[in-house]
Amino acid sequence: MQHVKDLTRAVPDRFRVVALDERGPERTSVELARWLDEQRRSGIPGLAFLVGEADGLPPAVVAAAHERLSLSRLTLPHQLVFVVLAEQLYRATAILNGEPYHRD
Repeated sequence: MQHVKDLTRAVPDRFRVVALDERGPERTSVELARWLDEQRRSGIPGLAFLVGEADGLPPAVVAAAHERLSLSRLTLPHQLVFVVLAEQLYRATAILNGEPYHRD
């Protein structure tokens, strides 16, 4: 249980914790944008996306998270998750701002 505390220690109080987990639900870019907007409107101060190492997050960390999210059913190098997550957050923001970055 110690590594659960170590991993979550950097998460500010009241942030919603999202564990990136291959068994979590997948969302389209538009669904992710809507979900992010819901989170923003809910009044929480922020989101913390937790990314595991090559074998993923410890089960206790996933269980302690408020939510799980899968970026893909494909097997990806865990370092690539940061790039995919950053791009999808950028895309979701562009969708919410009505910018032409995303095309359906």
